[in-house]
Amino acid sequence: MSTPQVREQFLVISALGANPMELTSVLCRASQENRCGVVSSRLTRHGEYSALVLQVNGSWDALARLEGVLPALAKRHAFSVNMIRSAALDVRPNALPYVAYVSCAYRPDILNELCQFFSDHRVELENITCDTYQAPQTGGTLLNATLTVTLPPGTQISWLRDQFLDFADALNLDALIEPWRPQNP
Repeated sequence: MSTPQVREQFLVISALGANPMELTSVLCRASQENRCGVVSSRLTRHGEYSALVLQVNGSWDALARLEGVLPALAKRHAFSVNMIRSAALDVRPNALPYVAYVSCAYRPDILNELCQFFSDHRVELENITCDTYQAPQTGGTLLNATLTVTLPPGTQISWLRDQFLDFADALNLDALIEPWRPQNP
């Protein structure tokens, strides 16, 4: 008699707090103490606050215990927390990961325009990093954005690249799109 396969269960936790080390330590310790494992994490600083996103896995009861202790931990350590149950990401073996790099003079609509372009072409957004800074030579505000996207199977890559570069030219963006490559350690 075979044992039915149990689907792995996940909890996605997002937290905002002023102390990034304490935030990370408290949430990772709580995960471990409740027999959950951290599958992925991202921590970024935004002004005086840090944002931490964790994906943890565990049995349904371990995740339920963790969900139960998080509000009290958030109150005790002065951070805000949100959580949601999640399934594993579907395997997409024929999809192609690409990275788009964009540099330009800052305008508030740039990220929206980039997301709309990829949405219009049925390209999925996997990750986005965007920073603004003052150019030392001119004092103008510049923007650098990196978008990791997944092209759907059957996408004609040369056509999409041409469309993206035409789009970037129309908005006066310095842009490049190329295949995603693993970072060398």
